[in-house]
Amino acid sequence: MSISHQSTQTISLESYGLVNDRVHYQATPDELHNITLKKAMGKEASSGALAIDTGEFTGRSPKDRFIVMDDITKLKVWWGDINLPFDPDKFDRLYDKVIEYLNSKEIYVRDSYACADPDYRLNLRVITEYPWSNLFAYNMFLRPTEAELVDFDPEWTIVNAPGFMADPKEDGTRQHNFAVLNFTKKIALIGGTGYTGEIKKGIFSVLNFILPVYKNTLPMHCSANVGDDGDTAIFFGLSGTGKTTLSTDPHRKLIGDDEHGWTAENTVFNFEGGCYAKVIDLCQENEPEIYGAIKKGALLENVILDKDGDVDFADTSITQNTRVSYPLYHIANHMEPSVGRNPKNIFFLTADAFGVIPPISKLTPSQAAYHFISGYTAKVAGTEAGVVEPVPSFSACFGAPFMPLHPTKYAEMLSDKMKESGVNVWLVNTGWTGGPYGVGTRMKLKYTRAMIHAALNGDLGLYCYDKYHIHSVFGVAQPRVCPGVPTSVLSPRATWNDDEAYYKMAFKLTNAFRHNFKKFESYANEEIRRGGPQRYAF
Repeated sequence: MSISHQSTQTISLESYGLVNDRVHYQATPDELHNITLKKAMGKEASSGALAIDTGEFTGRSPKDRFIVMDDITKLKVWWGDINLPFDPDKFDRLYDKVIEYLNSKEIYVRDSYACADPDYRLNLRVITEYPWSNLFAYNMFLRPTEAELVDFDPEWTIVNAPGFMADPKEDGTRQHNFAVLNFTKKIALIGGTGYTGEIKKGIFSVLNFILPVYKNTLPMHCSANVGDDGDTAIFFGLSGTGKTTLSTDPHRKLIGDDEHGWTAENTVFNFEGGCYAKVIDLCQENEPEIYGAIKKGALLENVILDKDGDVDFADTSITQNTRVSYPLYHIANHMEPSVGRNPKNIFFLTADAFGVIPPISKLTPSQAAYHFISGYTAKVAGTEAGVVEPVPSFSACFGAPFMPLHPTKYAEMLSDKMKESGVNVWLVNTGWTGGPYGVGTRMKLKYTRAMIHAALNGDLGLYCYDKYHIHSVFGVAQPRVCPGVPTSVLSPRATWNDDEAYYKMAFKLTNAFRHNFKKFESYANEEIRRGGPQRYAF
């Protein structure tokens, strides 16, 4: 059957098994906003943004993410605790059940695409049960023009049914929620969870397979921006390390805040058409660009509104993972198209709750590859049940849950690109100083911004003995001076005022690094292995 959409285009959904006549195709953000309110599925904040509750799941469920094991994936995917295999026949049966479920529902369909560089463009069709899930897709994927929709041919399809609950015994899932990627049928099937991040991370995982295997392009879980001189900066980091905050800079144009590709032609392109930012403790003074992006068209998730519709960004009664999605054009100073050239600086962001990693240090190529594979940050007390002191947290390539190939594949590609481009790589600690969590204090954002600007502007100078100090435990080069930052802050040991306690904690962390890296040693080359901490305690 053909279904009209607001601008006279038509589509057929029969090839998906959908014969539903209650379909909204290419609905506008305003329409999706209003439908959500009419159905009492959300509230309007005083800023004009739509606020919704994602339900049972307020974050991804990595143990319920599967990849169909088929002729394409069987010998290429790094199977294990991260990439869980799914039977092709069970996928077909589960898909049919989800389609039958959606045929009884009012559904929302959006055509969009990923990858801002036209040479890598991936056309997408997103079919959702909820209107606000479709608004998320509008915000987060790139938006075709009216002319492009005329002959739009989707290569991958996302089917999203939060209200469908799987039967683990019958369907082959672990529990009632699931996210399954099928590379043969080019379908991302999501059910049992309303968390919108599963939609975008599903396509990120797809590109993390396609780009290195078929396009000789490195996919990256990173943000990126570009300066007036055309120099591109890349920011890697796990959730809570400041990736979105530090790349959204009034002095540099934002390329994107989360997912990018680095091509053989030395360009960096955004996968997405929007941003998905954490809003815990968000304030206008510290993050004015993100704060200002929360307006009509933005989608707030799991926040608390007061009686006047104002958001209490400090309220974590639903979750600490409060979020907002908004289209990239909500940030005034964004790059159009979302493509940068000439990468000059890479920043690895870590929130070190042990307080022992320098606030900024320069890495050699081997150190960069090692830290990239390690993907270190830390959990602090109170974030999870049973966590009463800092706990090291490692996620390979700063995005292990989304990496179908072995991490060393991505690390070797990054190392090669670093050498080819002559890029500078910096390790930046946005975590604690003056002691571990509970004793020290969080690094001031103004200091971190100053250090990053100094690196970008060349103010940290060339590496030499009188300007840099080699850290005696981690072996990284930490600058002795930095404009706008007290000299004492640059030395984590000096901020502790207790050398013995500092080194004891530093050795504890290096041991954690070494223990984590054991699973990669047999795959990593000698250069990568040399990049780790050179001293440790038994």
